[in-house]
Amino acid sequence: MTDNTYLPEGSRVGTAQNREYVSSAYGLEKARLEGKILEGMVIKCDSGDFSLHLDLYGIPGIIPREEVAYLPGGEVVKDIAIITRVGKPVCFKVLELIRDEGGVRAVLSRRAAQIDCMQNYLMSMIPGDVVPARVTHLEPFGAFVDIGCGIVSLLSVDCISVSRISHPKDRFAVRQEILAVVKSIDYETGRIYVSHRELLGTWEENAARFTVGQTVAGIVRSVEPYGIFIELAPNLAGLAERKEGVRVGESCAVYIKSIIPDKMKIKLVLIDSYAADTEPARIRYDSAAAKEKHIDLWRYSPAGCDKVVESVFVSSAS
Repeated sequence: MTDNTYLPEGSRVGTAQNREYVSSAYGLEKARLEGKILEGMVIKCDSGDFSLHLDLYGIPGIIPREEVAYLPGGEVVKDIAIITRVGKPVCFKVLELIRDEGGVRAVLSRRAAQIDCMQNYLMSMIPGDVVPARVTHLEPFGAFVDIGCGIVSLLSVDCISVSRISHPKDRFAVRQEILAVVKSIDYETGRIYVSHRELLGTWEENAARFTVGQTVAGIVRSVEPYGIFIELAPNLAGLAERKEGVRVGESCAVYIKSIIPDKMKIKLVLIDSYAADTEPARIRYDSAAAKEKHIDLWRYSPAGCDKVVESVFVSSAS
């Protein structure tokens, strides 16, 4: 389920439609009457009351502190959360236009835009819905992603990909646009949790890109006493014999020795390893699941495989 009205922050700030509304007092008044969600760049935060200021093509815009964000359960927005909006795009609705001797000023509300997003978009979702998201920040335990109008959801590290990573930065970069699938929703608190690995292909979809006898690039993800796990794709890893001096995170070249679907195994021979690129690789969303707007069941493991790896999405409201 997607709706262009409620995309992650930053998606509309440079668009012609957004510019048409925010570049004049007439456009802003029209947006107020229509209840439009717009975006602008925050240029400063007041030291006293923590209100945010925007420059709307020459028209001053202000978001009072109490209108900066909507938090479930009546939580108070932390000062640091307000300060860190400076220099970034924020969504808003126009509350009023004030005309006085100084000209025209616009009073704006990010909170109103987020409430609209929650009530008319996010709370109508069910587990399994595929949504656009934007990475906001990374922690060792997971990535926080904007799933609409600055409303953030947690994507835990174990749900990022089947191939295990030591930190979300191995897969994502801040401000990166991704897809996510709704994992669970707490309709009482409004908290939404998402997953990602289901959109990166099944074992068979990934293994189909490779053939026995090829030498391909990979990334060292784990060094164990019995061997080295090497990622060939975000949802596919193979095992090579141990080799001294190899470190987790290094790029490598590997020879594909065998591909065994009924055991979900790929045996590799490590040819060489070297310092990795610092930037995460571009994510491919060409799997069957990623092309859908909703997933009920995702099975990673091939048919006939003894080990079953799957995700079942069940609505908590059902």
